[in-house]
Amino acid sequence: MRRLRSSTVVLGGMGVLAATITACGSEPDRRCVDPLTREELPSYRCESGGGSDDDGTTRGAYYYGGSVRDKRVSGGSFDKTAVDSGGFGCSGTGGG
Repeated sequence: MRRLRSSTVVLGGMGVLAATITACGSEPDRRCVDPLTREELPSYRCESGGGSDDDGTTRGAYYYGGSVRDKRVSGGSFDKTAVDSGGFGCSGTGGG
């Protein structure tokens, strides 16, 4: 049976560690969404914050995680801390 060199074992272990750290530190997807209709909006609609613009259009809010179907979001949250960013070895509270 062939033995692995210590440098091979160390490099393999470092790769697994790097993947774990990167996955845990990743951010959940962020989208600009109308808070009332949950319709996805262009990103510039979120840059000024919530409320309404002078022309009466609703400003968006950032929505984290979830998915988009027919221009509507679901399965995520407006609260970034409530969304699990996933990854190997990470724990989270899930979406809500």
